[in-house]
Amino acid sequence: MAEGLRERKKQETRIALSWAAVRLAVERGYGNVRIEDIADEAGVSLRTFRNYFDSKADAIAAREVDRSLRIAEELRARPAEEPLWVAIRAAIEKHFALGEEGHGGQRPPDDKWLAGIRLMMTEPALQGAVVRAYARAGEELAAAVADRTGTSGLYPRLVAEVIGAARAVVMAEWMRADPPRSIADLLASALDQIEAGLPVPE
Repeated sequence: MAEGLRERKKQETRIALSWAAVRLAVERGYGNVRIEDIADEAGVSLRTFRNYFDSKADAIAAREVDRSLRIAEELRARPAEEPLWVAIRAAIEKHFALGEEGHGGQRPPDDKWLAGIRLMMTEPALQGAVVRAYARAGEELAAAVADRTGTSGLYPRLVAEVIGAARAVVMAEWMRADPPRSIADLLASALDQIEAGLPVPE
């Protein structure tokens, strides 16, 4: 019980730091945010920040890593008789908005928030951290697919890469959509099209 509580607290702190990093970078501009600011915003010490992340870029990109770990865990926990893509969809939809309460979840973002996100994502250091996060995400999901299906080699990797591509496209579309759309709606549309075999739209 105590171990489970500690792990939950650690995860809550990690999400709080990551979300604080995103919020401050959007509000002030990426270059105007120090890791001390992020720690203060999350209500923890600088030492605590360093226990979790090496940089503010890693803190921002951590949302992708955490989402991927939760999605992979959920996929493994889905009922064995559930078809693979049904299980994948349920796992993704349950955890995709992890740590994004207030922005980027069910409701469309405002113009100021989108502009800040777009500017933030032009930072080379952050782009590198996000690429690393996506790479780890692919590894985690491929391992979960392999475990669930009893397969190895090409198939689980291919499934993971398809899902990774869908997530990347959804996020890119979310950032440029005018008028704004919710991530949940875009994600549902992307998964619908993948499950249908990507037919050409009428």
